[in-house]
Amino acid sequence: MDIRPDDPAAAHVAGLLAHHIGELRAVMGEHAFALDASGLSAPGVTFWTAWRDGTLAGFGALKQLAPDHGEVKSMRAAPAARGSGVGRALIEHIIAEAKARGYKRLSLETGTAALHAPAIALYRRAGFVDCDPFADYRPSANNQFLSLAL
Repeated sequence: MDIRPDDPAAAHVAGLLAHHIGELRAVMGEHAFALDASGLSAPGVTFWTAWRDGTLAGFGALKQLAPDHGEVKSMRAAPAARGSGVGRALIEHIIAEAKARGYKRLSLETGTAALHAPAIALYRRAGFVDCDPFADYRPSANNQFLSLAL
C-alpha cells in the first residue's frame, strides 16, 4: 500500500470523492459533513490517497482543529478495495501523522447508518471511544462522535 499526499481536486480522485459525498448525503441528508474537494484543499487540512498496484484504493484527510487536536476527515475505501486493509492503513497513517504533529487528541464524526458499521468497527479497533460533539458539530440521530487520546 502506497499512501501519499495528494490533491483532492485531482481528476483521479473526482469519481471516488463524488461517490463518497453522494452516498453520505443520500443516507444522512443535512447531517452529512463530508468535505468536497475545496474543503479538503483548505488550509489546515492534509489529504492523502492510498494506492495498491497503481490503482486508487482510498483516501483520507486530517484537519487541524487546534494546536493539540486533529480531526479525521473523509476516510473512504474504493468499493473494490473494501475489506482489503485500506481503511486500516489510512487510519494508522493518520494517527501516526497526528502523533508526529504533537496532537494530544484525534476526533472524528461519523454516521449511525448501517453503511457506517465497518468504519465504526475500524475506528474502535484503533482505540477510538465515544465522545461529546466537538468543534461546531451538533448531535443528531444521524451522527456520532469518537475520540482517541494520543
